[in-house]
Amino acid sequence: MGRITFYILRQILVGTFLVALGLACVIWLSQSLRLVELIINKGLSIGGFLYLTMLLMPNFLTLITPIALFAVLLFTYHRLDADREMVVMRSAGLSQMALARPALIVAGLLTLFGYLLTLVLSPASVKTFREMQWEVRNDVSRVLLQEGTFNNIADGVTVYVRSRTSEGELLDVLVHDTRKKDRDTTMMAERGALVRSEAGPRVLLINGNRQELIHDSGQLSLLYFDSYTVEMTNLENNDSRFRDARERPLTELFTVTSEEVGAVDFARFRVEAHQRLSSPLYHLAFTFIALVCLLTGSFSRHGMAKKVMLAIGLMVATEAAQLGVSGMVVKSLQLTPLIYLVPALPMLISLLVLLSPPGLFKTPRLQFRGAE
Repeated sequence: MGRITFYILRQILVGTFLVALGLACVIWLSQSLRLVELIINKGLSIGGFLYLTMLLMPNFLTLITPIALFAVLLFTYHRLDADREMVVMRSAGLSQMALARPALIVAGLLTLFGYLLTLVLSPASVKTFREMQWEVRNDVSRVLLQEGTFNNIADGVTVYVRSRTSEGELLDVLVHDTRKKDRDTTMMAERGALVRSEAGPRVLLINGNRQELIHDSGQLSLLYFDSYTVEMTNLENNDSRFRDARERPLTELFTVTSEEVGAVDFARFRVEAHQRLSSPLYHLAFTFIALVCLLTGSFSRHGMAKKVMLAIGLMVATEAAQLGVSGMVVKSLQLTPLIYLVPALPMLISLLVLLSPPGLFKTPRLQFRGAE
């Protein structure tokens, strides 16, 4: 590897890392705000919250790294041109492919990293995230053990616990139950405990009373008790959790049948599988778009602003085509090859232009009078 290649390569690698890190932090912060309610309503610890949000990072990096690389390439080659370093390199005999080599090396490395993310890390992290989120949202005991707050643990059931001892005993417990349409029930007790059994969770109340209000008659009945058990079996969600496409391994996405998941989800599973194989290619696609716009055409003393804008426009068009094709393929799986055509087409056209003799693909849009 020549010194010039290493010089450009180092700038691209460092810049891509910093930009990707900045974007990841911004997206992580915005997405983590959605999970704050798990701390407020479900009693999730700070450590558990941070672990839960970090599980989202592999999925974010899949989207971030191609855009970060594209932005850094525009900045790096634009700066090289503004500092006239590009002119010196061309005068030294470097071809367009020689100047493009550092960017292609980084793009190739990030493409391999992208496949690691999409095929291994991202599905595993999404699966762990969904399982942990499901457990936190449906763990009744986690809600009941919160102190000093009114907890809506299910539709029609509110539980309040003033405090909890180190042995797990609940002090000053209130349970308000409106699940029955014809009556409301409120139970208050000095002490209580959460008991788990094969039938499900239940709350054992000691030294309290039960107040029951019948809606039709307005009659209030009051019962004092030494010991009373409140069944919570119907609060737990025992239904098996449906695993969506993002948390299933690639082999399962290709082997699942429409009878197992339904026609709509079957199409989504197939699209997800092909997107995992095609999305890392956008590192190369965006790189070729940036290179063909910045390295071709004539030199201009007015800079490369028009070339940069052209590259951004082509990148946005490619990204929009990716989103549009995904929606089309979900409706008709016969259009699946388009998922690979979107990133492959700019790669092939750009490679053809970069390998062509100088001046063959020059257009008036890329020639500027400042070079004369």
